[in-house]
Amino acid sequence: MVDRGRLFHVKHVIALDVGGTGMKAALVGADTTLLHEARRPTERERGPEAVVAAILDFAAELREIGERRFGGPPLAAGVGVPGVLDEDRGVAVFAANLGWSDVPLRALLTERLGGIPVALGHDVRMGGLAEGRIGAGEGARRFLFVSVGTGIAGAIGIDGRIDPGAHGSSGEIGHIVVRPGGTACGCGQSGCLETLASAAAVGRAWADASGDPAADAADCAKAVRSGDPRASAVWGEMVGALADGLVTGLTLLDPGVLIVGGGLAEAGETLFAPLRTAVEERLTFQQLPRIVPAALGDTAGCLGAGLLAWDRLSTEVTA
Repeated sequence: MVDRGRLFHVKHVIALDVGGTGMKAALVGADTTLLHEARRPTERERGPEAVVAAILDFAAELREIGERRFGGPPLAAGVGVPGVLDEDRGVAVFAANLGWSDVPLRALLTERLGGIPVALGHDVRMGGLAEGRIGAGEGARRFLFVSVGTGIAGAIGIDGRIDPGAHGSSGEIGHIVVRPGGTACGCGQSGCLETLASAAAVGRAWADASGDPAADAADCAKAVRSGDPRASAVWGEMVGALADGLVTGLTLLDPGVLIVGGGLAEAGETLFAPLRTAVEERLTFQQLPRIVPAALGDTAGCLGAGLLAWDRLSTEVTA
């Protein structure tokens, strides 16, 4: 991060990565350098109006920092948010964990930030954009990014860009049904990948198996490494379900690289070694892609939002 003293005439954009409980933000240079980083709570406990106000206030604060430290206002802004989006209209259609619906977020930010171009994108797709363009998938023409955390979601990358889908909801691999008739999912289906292979699902299963209600997925991974057969059984169920879901994605999309991120990926080869084997065992005519961990950590969302802002700016210039 570059944030030393007072710098002048540094072109930059605002990048905001809005999560369920917190926001990460950055001022991003044209070479993707993080010139300044900050974090704030979303204040979702105060309701959706407070969340929107917190986003607008944070963005305005970042604009002021950019003007003061880098010699001028940001050229554009990119914002990644969870839930269902209408990217063409710049509307956050719905997000259960933030409690909002039909928020014209791009228009609100454009007004608050003095009319600069603003791009709105899905938070996981923003992480995928960064990983695919400058992270673990750099140079790949086609990639699939899958974030395995509290939930499971993905991003489909083609030629350095993310495909949002016709209705703004592409990449929802967590809601592929891998165990028909299985555990009920919040989406209304049963047996979704997310109910079996997310970090939250592994944590619940290990808490039950171990008898420790406070146990989580990281504890399960640690127990796997120590040779605990109960943990190995839980982990094996997760790996099998995840491989089934990923093979569906690979069959449909034929990516050259499969990038796995999110909290569960922090288990390293405890996850990746059996996962690569399980995926390969399930393939028939499909080509096995490289299966790699995400490389950018929790900066991926901000970097992706920054890339989206620079992309939006270049589109405005050439339009």
